Amino acid sequence: MNIVMFGAGALGAYYGGRWAEAGQNVSFLVREKRKKQIEEQGLIIHSVAGDYQLDHPKLIVDPDEAEACDLLVLSVKGYHLNETLPILKKFVARGARVLPLLNGIEHIYRLQEELGEEAVLGGLAFIIATLDEKGHVVHTSESHDIVYGPLHPSQENLCAELEQVMQNSNMKGNLSRMISKSLWQKYMFITAFSGVTTAANLPIGRIREQEDTLLLFRSVLHEMATLANTFDIDLRDEDIEETMSRVSGLSFEATSSMHQDRRKGLNLEVDHLQGGALRLAKQSGLSLPHIETLHALIKPFESGNLTPGTK
Repeated sequence: MNIVMFGAGALGAYYGGRWAEAGQNVSFLVREKRKKQIEEQGLIIHSVAGDYQLDHPKLIVDPDEAEACDLLVLSVKGYHLNETLPILKKFVARGARVLPLLNGIEHIYRLQEELGEEAVLGGLAFIIATLDEKGHVVHTSESHDIVYGPLHPSQENLCAELEQVMQNSNMKGNLSRMISKSLWQKYMFITAFSGVTTAANLPIGRIREQEDTLLLFRSVLHEMATLANTFDIDLRDEDIEETMSRVSGLSFEATSSMHQDRRKGLNLEVDHLQGGALRLAKQSGLSLPHIETLHALIKPFESGNLTPGTK
């Protein structure tokens, strides 16, 4: 399969590297700075699932440099979505299909509107990975999963081909026939997990210790389930309980990527995640008071401020 990874951060470099390891034709569409770093330091994966070094990664900075593209995997942060649209349209015009691996749900509707429903698959990534100072991937958990599925009947054959690719790759792939529900289930979890850990500036273990704070977490899940229902996605109490059980099983120091970004003073996806939920709720005439409060508490840190009042 001809695959273009749009972005070579920890997620894009890991999954693209694993597909290249399995013999797929993978190119990485990156910025000049990242291209130079990979050329100097290499594309190397340090992983609990086995290390891998891609000796001659195909690096491109212009979409016109790409060879044939069957699947474009979008692995950028939500706040970069708008700037990707002109490039995505070029690939789609040449027959590519787009597999977005962003957190949230609003981007799916936006991409379908901009690119057409036939062009956009549903996808989710479950992985804990980061880049070290050399730009190498450090993958530290057993999870390295992609859940994907068709959002349009025309995508069935491509999903079947991707299923074969996954079976021969050193990562886990799951073809979901209910990908819309899977997307909302993760969105429900990540909105609560990222929101509460970032606003409280605490790992999940500290949050579990406080009954009131854990109740806030559950309240956010309820609000997200209600929002999903307005979009004809059947999330129920058992989905909330399953999520709470998952939270109970996380290690004490586990936290969200948004909380990690706050600690590092990086930009936050609060507008993409919590802000996206509020925009969708407004369309549906819903009130999400707990998510609205989390959004307001996190917003001052959105542009990378480490502490209130930092300029």
